[in-house]
Amino acid sequence: MFNIIGKRYRFFLISGLLILVSVISLATVGLKSGIEFSSGSMLSVQFETPVDYSEFKQSVIEQGYTDAIVQSVGENEFLIRTQELSEEEKDQIETSLSSRFGQFSESQFYSVSPLVATETARSAIIAMVVAMVGILLYVTWAFRRMPKAFRWGTCSIIALFHDALVTVGIYSIFAAILGWEINLMFITGILTVIGYSVNNTIVVFDRIRENEIKGISPSFELIVNSSQVETLGRSMNTSLTTLITSLALLLFVGATIQNFAVVLIIGIVVGMFDSLFVAPALLVVWDKGEWGRFIGRTKTFPVKA
Repeated sequence: MFNIIGKRYRFFLISGLLILVSVISLATVGLKSGIEFSSGSMLSVQFETPVDYSEFKQSVIEQGYTDAIVQSVGENEFLIRTQELSEEEKDQIETSLSSRFGQFSESQFYSVSPLVATETARSAIIAMVVAMVGILLYVTWAFRRMPKAFRWGTCSIIALFHDALVTVGIYSIFAAILGWEINLMFITGILTVIGYSVNNTIVVFDRIRENEIKGISPSFELIVNSSQVETLGRSMNTSLTTLITSLALLLFVGATIQNFAVVLIIGIVVGMFDSLFVAPALLVVWDKGEWGRFIGRTKTFPVKA
């Protein structure tokens, strides 16, 4: 049998490095807020004839929108994000673009006021906090018949926080390189990752509970290791099929759900690693009273289990 749990500090090392990279990325490059969270207007147009991106962007700037964010999102299709526009200002932009580049169709246009943006950001934060608290209570209740049930819920929440932080941190690297902005689809993706990750974690935890009730070994560490090995194939196969679906969404559906698909892809990979190798190992660390050793080892970044 594979000795997965015996290498727990190696997995903690990988997890610690991922967290470090994520924190550095978020602290240095951060995340750019879309109009849902920072207010403004978004206009999407698609031209009938080829249009050069540089010329298009220069045309928007020449109209006085020097701070506008212009993106090419498809064949002859562009997104323009500016401060909140009135109907008159929007019409002026469209008239100028039409006279310079020819006929086009308006794919979408919407504006968000500062008040609505603030309320949306606050609601998104509340949604994520409520989701995590609800999961903590649910897992604690689900494992209430196990000794020290609160540990199971706490370890699952630590794992979920790890998944969310690393997913956001890795996303911020891509966002900085490619000029992406976070929007409501990004928040939807994070909440989906939280739900997906807790599902994988519960599968492993449930197998640990079953094996402990069966009494397959007097050692809790061996019970956890056996449970990890038994659920390894199932978790990896499930994650792989979901990953393929997410890649299909990213490649074929388009920019409208880009943030959701990218966050989901990152979160699936991170969540699979976490639910299999980190969350169960935290139970062992807690059971063996290794928190002091755990903190000491993660500070020195060892590689030997």
